[in-house]
Amino acid sequence: MTYAEQLAKFVAGCSYDQLSESAREQLRTRVLDAVGCAFGALGAEPVGFLREHTQELGGAEISTLIGGGRTAPDRAAFYNGALVRYLDFNDSYLAPGETCHPSDNLAPVLAASEYAGGSGRDFLIALAVAYQVQCRLSDVAPVRQEGFDHTVQGSYAVAAGVSKALGLDAKRIASAIAISGTAFNALRVTRTGALSHWKGLAYPNTAFGCTHAAFLAMRGITGPLEVFEGNKGFIETIAGPFEIDWTRENLERVNRTILKKYNAEVHSQSAIEGVLELQREHGFKTANIEQIEVDIFDVAYKIIGGGEEGDKRTVRTKEEADHSLPYLIAVAVLDGNVMPEQYEAERIQREDVQRLLRKVKIRPVEEFSRRFPLEMPCRIRVHIAGGQIFEREKRDYEGFLTRPTTWQAAVEKFGRLSESHVTAALRNEIVDAISRLESLQISELTRLLGAVGMDAKHA
Repeated sequence: MTYAEQLAKFVAGCSYDQLSESAREQLRTRVLDAVGCAFGALGAEPVGFLREHTQELGGAEISTLIGGGRTAPDRAAFYNGALVRYLDFNDSYLAPGETCHPSDNLAPVLAASEYAGGSGRDFLIALAVAYQVQCRLSDVAPVRQEGFDHTVQGSYAVAAGVSKALGLDAKRIASAIAISGTAFNALRVTRTGALSHWKGLAYPNTAFGCTHAAFLAMRGITGPLEVFEGNKGFIETIAGPFEIDWTRENLERVNRTILKKYNAEVHSQSAIEGVLELQREHGFKTANIEQIEVDIFDVAYKIIGGGEEGDKRTVRTKEEADHSLPYLIAVAVLDGNVMPEQYEAERIQREDVQRLLRKVKIRPVEEFSRRFPLEMPCRIRVHIAGGQIFEREKRDYEGFLTRPTTWQAAVEKFGRLSESHVTAALRNEIVDAISRLESLQISELTRLLGAVGMDAKHA
């Protein structure tokens, strides 16, 4: 039995009863968080481009678009996935050599579940499968250091989750996994150097292609089952040797995912929280800041601190800003928070933040690197004119594994992100529906998501 067939057998055998109550609660919370992120992205310029694209090319009106309208499931996976991902505010999973955003799988699983006429339970188990596959492959088969994007492991996750939502047998699931894993091995250049819209669209594109692949497998199209271990397969060409015994796997990895408190790249969260705590405690004026030093773990330094993935002091766009730790620290000090409004073009280009970000110095610290990813450690020192130094060391933030986000906090974040596009009454309906998702048909949730008009205003 090939590795793809072993994985397919695991996916086919998963059932709702395998989910612990904690996993069920965390899945519902992440659905709410992801939907809130999607609402917060309505009206963004790239989303408008995608809306035009989808309306022009479209497809059979089967799956609901968030914000209204219907299209083919693969196109719904792309559009809705772009909404979830655009703000870069959805959940994360930290592995020693990889970071991913498992709620990127919500859109393809939702589209397939609606197509299949599934229940809320069917949807949650399929989403749990996608979470498990992506997170576990990130654990044992990281690809970032080889120059590939985290969407590579996501291709297997989308295929597994969509196949589960469609109710495919193990043979067809294996082909969906094989086609997807062969076809979608994306380059890490998406997230290095000068960043573009594609940073937020790379996973939605994977969702589009792998949803399409699962539907092909449903029709009977076969794929290269030796995608993992075969000649020129994933192990030989990209990942190197690894093992997962899928007969011993569960569906609990969702409990190891984390939610963001601030609208910023995940590795910045504890540093942002720390500098805001210092400012609240000491009330220093930004005009008096001579330097801000941030000592942090190596992954954060490499990705957002000016390490191997490029200079982070040249910040011109939203995509560059949310992946620049100097910008994030500077704008947090100036504005007292980091939310979507901190990425408006006028805010990014203003002289105060451009001047202050150049006073932020980022350094990797070996001790902190050893403690990551079980912690998210950092040390912040704010140097004030006259010789004063304010210092704070952090090991986590509100939303990390050690201080997980509560349902109520998720509801509050959902409300903040959605209030400009969703009436209060509809927001309450959506929160209620997600809180009792197991008792609904998934069409009841998608009906509510489609009722959000692009131009709706808060009542």
